[in-house]
Amino acid sequence: MGVAVWMAPRGQAAQAPRSQPQDDRPVMEVHQAVKHDVSKPLRDVPPHRTTRPRFQREPGKIAPPAQGPQQDPVVQQIVVAPLQATPGVNFDGVGEGNNQDSYVVNWAPPDINGAAGDTQYVQWVNLAFGVFDKTGHLLAPGFTDGDTLWNGFGGGCEANNDGDPIVQFDKAAHRWVMTQFSVSTTPYLQCVAVSQTNDATGAWNRYAFEYADFPDYPKLGVWPDAYYISFNMFRGGNTFSGGRVCAYDRAAMLAGTAASEVCFQLSTTYFSLMPSDLDGSTPPPAGAPNYLLNLSTNALRLWKFHVDFATPANSTLTGPTSITVGAFTRACGGSGGDCVPQLGTSQVLDSMGDRLMYRLAYRNFGDHESLVVNHSVQNNGTTAVRWYELRDPNGVPSVFQQGTYAPDANHRWMGSMAMDHVGNIVMGYSVSSSSMKPAIRFAGREAGDPLNQLGIEASLVEGLGAQSYFFGLARWGDYSSMSVDPTDDCTFWYTNQYLQQNGAFNWSTRVGSFKFASCTTGPPVPDFGISGTPATRTVLPGGATFYTVTVSPSNGFNSDVALSNSAVPADISVSFDPASIIGGSGTSSVGVTTSSLIAPNTYNFTVTGTGGGQTHTTAQFSLVVSAPQVGDFSLSAAPGTRNVRAGNSTTYTVTIARVNGFSDALTLSASGLPAGANASFSPQPAGGTSSVMTVTTSNSTPNGSSTVTITGTGGGKTHSTSVTLQIR
Repeated sequence: MGVAVWMAPRGQAAQAPRSQPQDDRPVMEVHQAVKHDVSKPLRDVPPHRTTRPRFQREPGKIAPPAQGPQQDPVVQQIVVAPLQATPGVNFDGVGEGNNQDSYVVNWAPPDINGAAGDTQYVQWVNLAFGVFDKTGHLLAPGFTDGDTLWNGFGGGCEANNDGDPIVQFDKAAHRWVMTQFSVSTTPYLQCVAVSQTNDATGAWNRYAFEYADFPDYPKLGVWPDAYYISFNMFRGGNTFSGGRVCAYDRAAMLAGTAASEVCFQLSTTYFSLMPSDLDGSTPPPAGAPNYLLNLSTNALRLWKFHVDFATPANSTLTGPTSITVGAFTRACGGSGGDCVPQLGTSQVLDSMGDRLMYRLAYRNFGDHESLVVNHSVQNNGTTAVRWYELRDPNGVPSVFQQGTYAPDANHRWMGSMAMDHVGNIVMGYSVSSSSMKPAIRFAGREAGDPLNQLGIEASLVEGLGAQSYFFGLARWGDYSSMSVDPTDDCTFWYTNQYLQQNGAFNWSTRVGSFKFASCTTGPPVPDFGISGTPATRTVLPGGATFYTVTVSPSNGFNSDVALSNSAVPADISVSFDPASIIGGSGTSSVGVTTSSLIAPNTYNFTVTGTGGGQTHTTAQFSLVVSAPQVGDFSLSAAPGTRNVRAGNSTTYTVTIARVNGFSDALTLSASGLPAGANASFSPQPAGGTSSVMTVTTSNSTPNGSSTVTITGTGGGKTHSTSVTLQIR
């Protein structure tokens, strides 16, 4: 997103200066907040509302490296598992047509995000927010501009309602954290407010941090030792000067006392880092750093940020560590730009495919740490969402599972995802195409489902309008938000945008909740997941092949898992080596043998794992039995025509093409010769692949054209070819 300006033109993609060498070592800075105070209760502040149209500055885009199309090795195009999540509330948030509090937005686009707290849900978009109870009822002061939160604070935080907002709920402290920037005047500021209780309509501790460069695209993560925030910095508002990550003193801000920040400025090599954001009641291991990720070419880059506010010089930012992922092409032909179509208009939408999408959700399961995140990629001409679960970020980080969700030809982008306390995952996103208007949908998976797979998607709301052309308005917001309810650690809350009718400044938003029946309160249940590769093997009758099944434990599961297969025909036998996975972690080779009498066809089966009171089944395996290949041959001869005088001879070259292992001896013969002519072959090819046919004529051979048929016989097969003999 970016600064709100009066009908300003669309921003241009910013480029890093290339003339100067880049030093990739981060530079540390320490600063005090330039101001802090305590607000009056928000419920007592008169709401402020924007009335004039505004067009938001585009987030600075740093041109990614040139990239050609690549085959996606983890695309999921077949979806068979139904979504087991049960819907909860579903209501309209800030935007046009809200039946609780009519609100004319008059700006574009929104940057939709929200979070669930103990008793409330707070949604914040450009340039307004609302506080709801968990039934969707809007609380005082109603929908209000973001600068209402800084009423009486003074300076740019109070004067400028510039957007790029983030709202978070600090689950450990039971406090709200809200932040937006002030950049339409200088000095550039990041305005941060921390509630004094779990009631967002109460009083707030307010802070302003100052930056020399334009702090674009801020993203905030809650961590036990600090509030971590990232920026893309632009010198003078236009020239990219590098990514920046900062840690705000959480303890001081919760107490309402003077607070400092420790920042690391990176070079222009790196941009759009995403800080990890803690979900659940289990904190990271003692002393664990905050993890930050950004997007690279066919990889994710991981940093570790350790902050020490008592002795700032001890603070460190280490990395990046490159984590290889399945090859991908950034959305929109590799540019990560504008290409998402809509029904009824030629105006395409921005995929935001050049960066990771908000949030980087973190969870500590005790036996492992997990991070989930997503971004937009290209898949066969459409935009799809690539998602990941990473594990062991503080050890040897690796991809535990990944997938590109592309179940049909619609475009999917601007996703957000999270994981509940038993390991179930839900991802929300926007959906559009030339045959539909933008909608809000979500898909998910239970912890025991086959790895790398999401279930059948569900709809939060189907759009009735498309975003029409207005000075090239391709922007569709820059992020959406999936959060997990802290009261049960099971209920997912998602918010995104849609349109109720065609237009350019008339978007609406929706907030919805849903949870899996398998998620219950209390400690996570030990469980395991089971998956298999490859999805398909091909054999001939009488042949054998194998698949690999992997069993992965979660939540301390350590029971043995016995493997079995679903029913298969009598002409197929299945075996496991080993037949049981000891301790619930490991792989087994699934051997499949076929009878020589089996009919060519496609045969499907699954593998089931049972252990520790849990049972899970892999996605379907396919065994393709091909028809036996029959050996054979074909003949050809060149040239096609020879001209010869009577009494002379000529030659043709005969070529034998042998297929499917045919090696029998052949005998060649010729027919159709004119009177007084005969043919001989040298050599008779036997097992060879060529022969020369010599045609000898006599003085009595009549003039004219003859079609000579060359025939090969052998191995029970007979084939012919023809040439022309012209006597003159």
